[in-house]
Formats: sequence, structure tokens, C-alpha cells
Amino acid sequence: MKGLANAVLNRIVIAVPYLWLLIFFLVPFFIVFKISLSQPAIAMPPYTPTFDLSEGLSGLWAGLSEMSFSNYLWLTEDALYINSYLSSLWIAGVSTVLTLLVGYPMAYAMARAPENIRPVLLMLVILPFWTSFLIRVYAWIGILKTEGLLNQFLLFIGIIDQPLVILNTSTAIYIGIVYSYLPFMVLPLYATLEKMDHSLIEAAQDLGCPPLSSFWKITFPLSLPGVVAGCMLVFIPAVGEFVIPDLLGGSRTLMIGKTLWNEFFANRDWPVSSAVAIVLLMILVVPIMFFQRAQARSQERGA
Repeated sequence: MKGLANAVLNRIVIAVPYLWLLIFFLVPFFIVFKISLSQPAIAMPPYTPTFDLSEGLSGLWAGLSEMSFSNYLWLTEDALYINSYLSSLWIAGVSTVLTLLVGYPMAYAMARAPENIRPVLLMLVILPFWTSFLIRVYAWIGILKTEGLLNQFLLFIGIIDQPLVILNTSTAIYIGIVYSYLPFMVLPLYATLEKMDHSLIEAAQDLGCPPLSSFWKITFPLSLPGVVAGCMLVFIPAVGEFVIPDLLGGSRTLMIGKTLWNEFFANRDWPVSSAVAIVLLMILVVPIMFFQRAQARSQERGA
């Protein structure tokens, strides 16, 4: 009897994450996918067909027959959407590289710091999460605008003669993304570097290996799981970012998040916006699969 109870409990434990994915991922995904196959309409909801279960199987079949992939074909014919995807991938890729360049030294310094101050440094990295994301992005408007704090400081110390135009440019977007997603890069890097055996570095130095060479031959390869995890945690949400490009990049910024928002709220074209979201999800499946494969390889090496 006890063995049967344990078997049932184990099945329940295994079923819980699958049930979670079913309710909060698969069901919304299929709803959005169904809308992407519909056509816009002046109604509520603003698309057709809408299924009426009271009509039975005949009504269900009639609704299914009205669906088509015309919205996906429309995305390939309009350069706006293609350029939005390419621009989003480019901005997210550059931002990820910049975040890695800034976050790696921070994580390395935290991992090599004395153990008694590591919790304080870790808290300082997590501290920005205690403030609203929207407020933190708005704060950068006051810093980067023409009469903002940054230009005033640079004018005061004499580095520039006239204010720099930073706000409403790609530079402002990069600054906003790097600042906002920096903890997502630092934390996995710190977790990897903190577990590294530092005696390997000492052994390499004893054998005459220069510090820079030992870093590239020992430290960086061992930290690759953290690098991959951090890059994925930054790149994936940055591709669909909307708030930062809208507030810091201005109206001329072309990113898929803003395009999706305009289609959904301004044009009220739910089918096209759903198709945009589905294609974006399919694009992001590639780095997610790459991340999972890298994680599996790191676990095999650890085993």
C-alpha cells in the first residue's frame, strides 16, 4: 500500500510541471495561433470566425474552414515586419554583447572578492529589481536628454562644448537594455565563476602561464555555461522589448515589440499581431534550443 502511494505521489510530482506548461503556455499559444489564422472584423472580439459550440460539429467545421495562413503571407510581403524582425535581432544581439562585456568583469570581481563581502556585492546587483522597471527607464530620460544630468556633467568638466544628442537614438536603447538586463548576465556568470577551482589558475601561473593567457585557456572556457545562460537571459527578452525602445528610442525606432503593439492597440488588427507574435516565438525557439543543448553538454561534462 505504501509503495502504491509513493508511485501515485511521484506521478503527481511529475505531472505538476506538465500541467503548468499546459495551462500557462500551450493553451495561450493555441489561442493566439487560432487568432493568427483568423481575419480582422469590426466586432468584439475584432476577428472572425468565433466558434459557437451551440452549433455543434457543423459550426466548428465551418469556422475551421474559414481559417487561412494569409496573415503569415502578409508578413513576408510587407517590408515593415521583416525590417522589424531584423532590427530587433540586431539590437538584441549588440545589447547582449555589450551586457556581456560589462557584466563579465563585474561577475569575475565578485567571485574573486573576499567571501565576507560577496553577499553585499550580490545584494547590490539584485537591488535594482526592488524598483519598478518603468521608473528606472524613465530615470534614464532625465539622464540622457539634452539638458539632462549626463550632458550637464560633461559640460561642467569641459569634455564637450555643446550637449550631445543621446536620447531618441540607438545608443539610448543600448544603454537602457544593458542597464536593465545587466543582473540577468551577472548572476549566472557569478554562479559559474564562484564554483570554479581557483587552484587551476595558480597551477597555470606556477608553470609560467601569463595571467591573460591563463584567463583565456582556463577561466573563460570553464565559465562558458554561465556565459551562454546569461546571453540567453538577455537576448531572448531583448528581442521583444517594447518599453525601452518606446521611451528611449523615440518614434523612429523599429523593433518588433513596437510593431506588435501598434498592430494590436492602434490598428486593432488582432490576427496580424497574433501572427507577428507567433513568428517571434518561432524565431526565439532557436536560441532556446541552443541554450538547452549547451546546458545538457555542461551537465554531461560535470557528470
